[in-house]
Amino acid sequence: MAEPTRRRGRPRSTTETSGTIQALDRALDILDLLAAHPGLTLSEVAEKMGQSPSTVHRVLHTLAARGVAESDTATQTWHIGPATFRLGSAFMRRSGIVERARPVLRTLMEHTGETANLGILNGDAVMFVSQAETHETIRAFFPPGTRSPLHASGIGKALLAFGRPETLQVLLQNGELQRFTDKTLTTREALTEDMARIRNRGFSFDDEERTRGMRCIAAPVFDLTGEAIAGVSVSGPTHRIGPEHVKTLGAVVAAAASELSAAMGADR
Repeated sequence: MAEPTRRRGRPRSTTETSGTIQALDRALDILDLLAAHPGLTLSEVAEKMGQSPSTVHRVLHTLAARGVAESDTATQTWHIGPATFRLGSAFMRRSGIVERARPVLRTLMEHTGETANLGILNGDAVMFVSQAETHETIRAFFPPGTRSPLHASGIGKALLAFGRPETLQVLLQNGELQRFTDKTLTTREALTEDMARIRNRGFSFDDEERTRGMRCIAAPVFDLTGEAIAGVSVSGPTHRIGPEHVKTLGAVVAAAASELSAAMGADR
């Protein structure tokens, strides 16, 4: 009796059997990596991904064929591709909040003299989606797509304080909060106390908790259902945003957030 023919190829991975595709998952991880860096060589991508250069080479060329990645032949580095802009723009068109926020951010920047930002909840972080930069030489800069921890950013703390309670609960239950400076709130007690202060005054204050020398003041943006869907902030260096300016700037930022909330249909 003949032996049964053995199937060639690798066995199905647990990733594939759980409903995802391993190769696609790897490609998206590489895309995330390119988005987080100004340019990486093939060997750098392979090293950071823990994959062989030949595997990474195939993935990169597949991504390049679709325009979501591209290579710079002069420097032999790989970058995010132009097609990602189209995908990102499609995402932002879903709510229209970026378009509605532009005049609000521009006015906020001109009124305060500091960079104005718009951010949304993105998993366990804030993702900045729009910005009106100040003309000052020293300024904060968060390119669209930049992510920041919820517990160590102005918009993040505003969304934690006014957003769904489970978001804060999950963050507090996940263990120790990452420390970025000696002012980062890293304990359950410190963050809980700060949430109470934020709800009481209507805006949050990032006092060098993410980056030394930088402060940020933020307030939540609500939609027609009353849900906090985004946050507006101003950020700048400590020598321009002193403790004596926090209350005044907080009122201005809260007013800007309220204006954008009204544009999004909120009854506030």
